[in-house]
Amino acid sequence: MSVPTLDELTVTDEPAAWEALGFTVADGICVLGDVRVRLAGASAGRGLAAWSLRDLASAELDGLRTAVSTRERPTAVAHPNGVVGIDHVVAITPDLERTVASLEAAGMALRRIREEPTPAGAPRQAFFRLGAPVLEVVQEPEEAVERGGRDRPAFFWGIALTCPDLEATVAGLGDRVGDVRPAVQEGRRIATLRRSAGLSLPVALMSPVLPS
Repeated sequence: MSVPTLDELTVTDEPAAWEALGFTVADGICVLGDVRVRLAGASAGRGLAAWSLRDLASAELDGLRTAVSTRERPTAVAHPNGVVGIDHVVAITPDLERTVASLEAAGMALRRIREEPTPAGAPRQAFFRLGAPVLEVVQEPEEAVERGGRDRPAFFWGIALTCPDLEATVAGLGDRVGDVRPAVQEGRRIATLRRSAGLSLPVALMSPVLPS
């Protein structure tokens, strides 16, 4: 049985915003590794608005706007900024168990649940492999759940991109990116694009996974 893989992300930025950061864009599409990022502009919604996946049993993913794709993977494209692919996609939920159950029902395999808080205060995270990228589903902190209610759907938040030479990528972006710091994953490093980068969603840059 085939496992679901990530085909495309729809992001509500204009292509020029990504080109200005050193990404290669053609006809509104930025290919990162084997994933298409469709730069659809503000009329498509806000931030990371939707995605499509292959080999999915259902597009009902607890509120995450989803389409089922049958397209082949695209050919990888070189980017002047040194980014080579998507490390992970982040979604947030007020009810981790409910969202995990919905994803599993659609054919995604739960890899693990991390029962430790993140630096941002999220108490738990669940991880699903979608080809090369990982989906990280983050449980909202309890105070956010109390404010907004547990019945709200899950929602997309941001992405992390892989850079073989993180320091060089960060240096090229100048003051549009924060300092390089240790990541939650042991042995890896991370830097986050600032608002001055002009993107509509949070984007992190990460060093590659260490060889086992």
